[in-house]
Amino acid sequence: MAEELVALNLGRHEALVLFEWLATLDSKDGGPAQDSAEQKVLWSIEGRLEKLLAEPLAPNYRELLDAARKKVLSGP
Repeated sequence: MAEELVALNLGRHEALVLFEWLATLDSKDGGPAQDSAEQKVLWSIEGRLEKLLAEPLAPNYRELLDAARKKVLSGP
């Protein structure tokens, strides 16, 4: 029996901020994950976002990230 999938819709700016947070956590030992299953899920989300987002490869990534953070804070 196939596992039921859950869809989560994020704005591009939200996805970029989430990706950066996950990538930052990944660079630190352990991060917030309490066990291996949690860590695996976080890595999976990070990997999927990495495939979807072109911004992390852009030369002006920091500017794009700052703009995305401002958009998240300013609301919809």
